[in-house]
Amino acid sequence: MKEKLEQIKNEALSVLKDNLPVDELEKIRVEFLGKKGKLTSILREMGKLSQEDRPKMGALANSVRSEIEQVLENKFEEAEVILQNAKLKEEVIDVTMPGKLTSMGKLHPLTQVIDQISDIFIGMGFEIAEGPEVEFDHYNFEALNIPKDHPARDTQDTFYVNDNIVLRSQTSPVQIRVMEKTQPPIRIISPGRVYRSDAVDATHSPVFHQIEGLVVDKGITMADLKGTLEEFVKSLYGPEAKIRFRPHHFPFTEPSAEVDVSCFVCGGKGCSVCKGEGWIEILGAGMVHPTVLQNCGIDPEVYSGFAFGVGAERISMGKFTIDDMRQFYDNDIKFLQQF
Repeated sequence: MKEKLEQIKNEALSVLKDNLPVDELEKIRVEFLGKKGKLTSILREMGKLSQEDRPKMGALANSVRSEIEQVLENKFEEAEVILQNAKLKEEVIDVTMPGKLTSMGKLHPLTQVIDQISDIFIGMGFEIAEGPEVEFDHYNFEALNIPKDHPARDTQDTFYVNDNIVLRSQTSPVQIRVMEKTQPPIRIISPGRVYRSDAVDATHSPVFHQIEGLVVDKGITMADLKGTLEEFVKSLYGPEAKIRFRPHHFPFTEPSAEVDVSCFVCGGKGCSVCKGEGWIEILGAGMVHPTVLQNCGIDPEVYSGFAFGVGAERISMGKFTIDDMRQFYDNDIKFLQQF
């Protein structure tokens, strides 16, 4: 057994003469000192020795183990140093090289406008409300007093997931959800992405952004709506901006109106942007229909309200003098960097 122990020691030390990587050293450790290693196999034969020889062989075996372990420990330390030096050499930094410019991102022009509009209404005491983009028919149509035979519910105008679920065609469903859960007074805006089955051109897209507003309280009148929108337009386009109301029809408001703003390019004199009219349509508005209030559990005999909706793309096109809304979605960095 003594010869076998000496042979194992010499074999291990011979293998460990060279500088080896950590994974190779681990294999050597397992080969000689592991549970099924060569030294362990020899130690299992200790039971065959006489009582006089066991202490001597045990001491020799421990000496061999200690010597191999010490050499292995030194080799592991050397391997770690070599590995670390190699990494440092690979990762060396030349401090004399010129620095690389980091390109800073900025807010998309649509986001800028949505944030600006939101700030204006928050300053007037409105809160921001959000809702799902995949919406139930009840919230997108039924509760908004839009009948089954209304053209907006046709599959040519609305994206249907199934008979009862649609991609919301306006952010008005958020108003319904708020009115169902909150008793007046209510003063909210609901910005968000909406979907309609429109062909893509310079002024239409199947995906666009709306910002709708809702106020419900006792004694709300058309004068409150007009004053709110005048304050909004002056904050957005300047103190000289004016608005006008034109009669219109929306199922969820009565009376309803289309709202124009005096052309922000020519100041109302007439130019190519406003097509010589001096006015540019920017939003729809009106007094909340009594049926809509009833559908949400609000008594129209006690409360009244107004609502309005503006397209973020339309406002952005006017604000930045852009004539094709597709540019907002082309992800052209040169275009976006202008704003």
